[in-house]
Amino acid sequence: MQKSPMIAIGSSTGGPDALAKILSCLPESLNAVIVIIQHVDEDFSSALASWLDSQTPLKVKLAGEGAVPQKGTVYVAGTNSHLIINKNLRFSYISGLSNILYHPSIDIFFKSIALNICQSKQNHPGGMAVLLTGMGRDGAKGMLQLRNAGWHTIAQDKTSSAVYGMPKAAAELKAASEILHIDKIAPAIIKAFGGRNSKQI
Repeated sequence: MQKSPMIAIGSSTGGPDALAKILSCLPESLNAVIVIIQHVDEDFSSALASWLDSQTPLKVKLAGEGAVPQKGTVYVAGTNSHLIINKNLRFSYISGLSNILYHPSIDIFFKSIALNICQSKQNHPGGMAVLLTGMGRDGAKGMLQLRNAGWHTIAQDKTSSAVYGMPKAAAELKAASEILHIDKIAPAIIKAFGGRNSKQI
């Protein structure tokens, strides 16, 4: 199975608008998989995916249990359980973690990448993690693991964040390789994954 680079994006309060700004600027030929973990109740996740699908030339769909991530597709975590990438590099959902405040958890997804992609012996092209606007600290520790594993990591800046919580936590942990205005994030993604001549992360 051919493996594609992955762009993992975590967002919370103000996230849908920030996600739309990024996705609307990305080309259909993007040489990567995008996975979005947005703090949203499962009753609204399908509507979020449909709305984002209308904002971008890329195909947006819910991440299905057992599905294999496909290049050029945007996947949205679809339930109140926590989305992960398992050891077979497929999507899976886990539950029963009562100590986790936010659902779905960005940290759990980022850490599953670190464990099952970065620390595994499978040959994977790597990727990028992005942490957008939102309250709290979800995603910061997982992003640090990904940065330490060699992934490029981006946190949204204070000026363009509706709530500067999660990106601030990432900056404080030095988990972010770059801190960028929302308008600069899509160009950074395109530079890395825009096509055959893109820079490899």
